Amino acid sequence: MPDIRVSRTFDASDERLYDAFLDPAQARRFLFATATGEMVRADIDPRVGGRFTLTDRRDGEDVEHTGEYVELERPRRIVFDFRVSKFSSQTTRMTIEIQGGTVTVTQHDAPEEMAEKIRAGWESILKGLAVIL
Repeated sequence: MPDIRVSRTFDASDERLYDAFLDPAQARRFLFATATGEMVRADIDPRVGGRFTLTDRRDGEDVEHTGEYVELERPRRIVFDFRVSKFSSQTTRMTIEIQGGTVTVTQHDAPEEMAEKIRAGWESILKGLAVIL
């Protein structure tokens, strides 16, 4: 199964970018949020072993994104195990690397049949991050 990698450069400090992924008030505005959905839950425990749940209500149906943080190195790296049980029973490893204003998101061992949808999803998430910054 392939790794899917998406990058985008922002006019923001690495610290600000890193914090956006771990602060519930900011993350709920872009992380797994959709244009037509409503983010109804954003619980984040930003520590190694901590968990997160972000729930986007889409057409009356909740889509829950869950994970557990494996590695946190402010302001450079966030690694977590990730699952969206509505779409797959598989848990994948995610790596977010931040360097010089560039955020690179890598989803490891993604289901090949979902590669394009996953890539488009992460591109949309990074676009949403640009909007909130």
